[in-house]
Amino acid sequence: MATRKPISRSGRFQTGPSEEVRAYSESVSFDWRLYRQDIAGSIAHASMLAKVGILTRRERDQIIEGLKQIETEITEGRFTWEPDLEDVHMNIEAALTTRVPAAAKLHTARSRNDQVATDMRLWVRDEIRLVQTRIRGLQRALISLAERTRMHLPHSELRFLPIPGYTHLQRAQPILAAHHLLAYVEMLERDFDRFVDCSQRANVSPLGAGAIAGTTLPINRSFTAKALGFHSVSNNSIDAVSDRDFIAEFLFSAALSGIHLSRLAEDLVIWSTVEFGYITINDTHTTGSSLMPQKKNPDIAELGRGKSGRLLGNLMSALATLKGLPMTYNRDLQEDKEPLFDSADTLTSTLSVFAGMIDATNFNQEKCLTAVSDPTLLSTDLADHLVRKGVPFREAHHVVGEAVKLAEQKGRKLDELQPSEWHHIHPLFGAEVTKCLNVHEALCARDNLPGSPGQKQVEKQLAFWKKKLR
Repeated sequence: MATRKPISRSGRFQTGPSEEVRAYSESVSFDWRLYRQDIAGSIAHASMLAKVGILTRRERDQIIEGLKQIETEITEGRFTWEPDLEDVHMNIEAALTTRVPAAAKLHTARSRNDQVATDMRLWVRDEIRLVQTRIRGLQRALISLAERTRMHLPHSELRFLPIPGYTHLQRAQPILAAHHLLAYVEMLERDFDRFVDCSQRANVSPLGAGAIAGTTLPINRSFTAKALGFHSVSNNSIDAVSDRDFIAEFLFSAALSGIHLSRLAEDLVIWSTVEFGYITINDTHTTGSSLMPQKKNPDIAELGRGKSGRLLGNLMSALATLKGLPMTYNRDLQEDKEPLFDSADTLTSTLSVFAGMIDATNFNQEKCLTAVSDPTLLSTDLADHLVRKGVPFREAHHVVGEAVKLAEQKGRKLDELQPSEWHHIHPLFGAEVTKCLNVHEALCARDNLPGSPGQKQVEKQLAFWKKKLR
C-alpha cells in the first residue's frame, strides 16, 4: 500500500507543523470513533456528486467500494491510524486516495467544517438510540423489582410491601415500595423524552454549508440529507458549521439522567445499610473490604453516584468552550468530542450496570413491615380525620402534634394512648382513632387519588408501564 501523505495543508505553507504542534493538535486518537459516520457521509456525498455530474458513475462506485473496504478494515482492527494526518477525516481520505485515484475529487464542494458537523450529528443521533434502549432496560428492571414487592401474607389485606416514605431523611408517611420505584420510572421517562427532543434537533443536515459560505458548484443538499436520514437541511451556512447546541443538549440530558441515577443510588446505599436493612443487593453487584471481612459494600451504586459528577463536568466543559466563540468554525470545537464521548460511554454503561443491580436486589419484607409499623407515620391521617369532622386543618395539625408529644413523654407509641387520653386531647377523637392508625386503611384511603401510593393506583401504574415497555 502506498504511503499516505498529509493532504490538509495547502500550497500556501512552506513547512509542516513542528512535532510538538502535531502532537498537541491531533484528534484522531479520539475522533476515530466517528469513522462509521464519516464514511456514511462520504458515500452520500460521492453519490450526490455523481448525480450532479461532478463524478462519473464509475468514479462514484470506485470511491464507495474503497470506503467500504476501509470501514471493514477499521471494524476488524486492521487499519493503521496516522497521527500526522490529524483527524479521522484526513486519515480516511488519505487512505482512500492511495487506492482510488478519483478520491481526489471526493472533497469537492465540502469542507472539514461541514463534514465534522455532519459526522457529529450522525454520531449523536446513533448514540441516542443506544441511550434510549438502556433507559428502557433500567425501567423494566425497576418494574420487575416493583412486582417482586407483591405480598401474600395470611390474614393481611396488604397486596404490596409498605415502607416509610421520607422527607428531610426523616420518616414522613407510609408509602408502597413499588410506588417509590415507580417514581424513578417516571424520572427516566422524562430522560427518554429529552433525548427524543435532542435527536430531533440533531437530525438536520449541515452538509453543503462548506467552510462558511456554501459553494458555487451545483450540489444537491436535499439528496445527501435524505441519503443520511436527516429530516431537513440547515437554513444558514454560518449556523450549520458553528452550531453545537445538539451536543450541549445531549450533555445536559446525560447529566440530568446521571443526577437521577445518583439519587437512585443514594436510596439503594441507604436502604442496604444495617441501620435500614430494607433491601439486600446480591453478591454479584457488591464488593468486600480489603481489611474488614464482614463488609458487603454497595460499590456499584456508589460508583454510579460518583460518575454523575463526570457527566456534570463534561456539560460544564462544553458550555465553557462554546460561550466565547466568534462565528463560525474555530479549532476550539475540537474540544467538544472528548466530553461527548465520555458522557455517552459513562451514561450507557451506568444505565446497563444499574439495570443488572436492580435485578439483583430484593426487599426485606420483615424489616420494612417493622419500620412502617411506627404509628407516628399516620399523624397526617389523624389530622385529616379531624378535618373531616369540621376542625380547621391548622388546629388539627396542632392537636395531633400534642398527641405525639404526649406519647413521647409517656414512653409509649401513638397507638398505645388510652381513649380517655385521646378524648382529653380533643373531644372529637373517638374509638375510630385506631382505624386511622392502620397502615392498610391509610393506603386504601388513597386508592382513588391519581398519583398516590394507594394499592389500586399502583396496580394501575404497573399495568400502564408494563404495556408501554412491552
